[in-house]
Amino acid sequence: MSEWIPKLTEDGSFTFFSETFNEAFHSRAGAKQEALLKFAQATDLATRAEQSSLCLLDVCYGLGYNTAAALEVIWTVNPDCQVTLYALELDISVPQAAIAPPLINIWSSPVQEVLKAIAQQQHYTIGNLNATLLIGDARQTIQQLCQIDFQADAIFFDPFSPRRCPQLWTVDFFTLVVQCLAETGKLATYSRSASVRAAMLEAGLKIGTIPLGVVHQPDDWSHGTVGSFQLPLHPLSQLEHEHLQTRAAIAYRDRTLSDSAETILQRQTQDQQQSQLESTSSWRRRWSIS
Repeated sequence: MSEWIPKLTEDGSFTFFSETFNEAFHSRAGAKQEALLKFAQATDLATRAEQSSLCLLDVCYGLGYNTAAALEVIWTVNPDCQVTLYALELDISVPQAAIAPPLINIWSSPVQEVLKAIAQQQHYTIGNLNATLLIGDARQTIQQLCQIDFQADAIFFDPFSPRRCPQLWTVDFFTLVVQCLAETGKLATYSRSASVRAAMLEAGLKIGTIPLGVVHQPDDWSHGTVGSFQLPLHPLSQLEHEHLQTRAAIAYRDRTLSDSAETILQRQTQDQQQSQLESTSSWRRRWSIS
């Protein structure tokens, strides 16, 4: 198993740093806070938990924090809610390393037991939970869920950042993921990238933001992006809306679902060079963004 060294974040929870992607799994501001705010809250799980059952899809399971936060929220509201979970992860050593103290201690005892079972067994059925962890390239494992017509009430979309892992931010991958979203469901991601939002739109979603607060100013960035088939969603700020009209909004593409990161990045660069959209640098000057 790979060696994963816990890194303390500002809310007292821990994360890992990936040497492969040269990036931490979570924000320095707080791993647990990020899971709650950008995924559990952004997909309205406290309200949805009033239902008798829920289906969840965790894309890039990692340390399991998004799943853990979701279960904490759901079972606090409705301990009897039946949860079906599918999670996609490339490297089994990550969830296995994350079940050691002190990382796992931030969750309640029942959720700790779930995280341990998922990491150790990859399939776990007990009481009001049926959980399956699929190991491998998510571009391939998502196809298993499309084949069984899995429909998620909430999708947590949490790969490494687009420039580090463009394979999982393409129109083509989003199209498969969106096939697994229920008609009334929501997909949440921390990313506010214009290329990501453009891909979500092309995949058939309406998009909104994870707002900073009640008031969203014209020049505000949001905490992330929410996708759904239905409105209302919290609208993009004027700055974010105009960002979608620039070359930054040229989406990543991977029609074979097998291209390397380098190939996908090169393809996007070529598409941007041929585009007639406003340059991103021009947009930055208009908004005084350094």
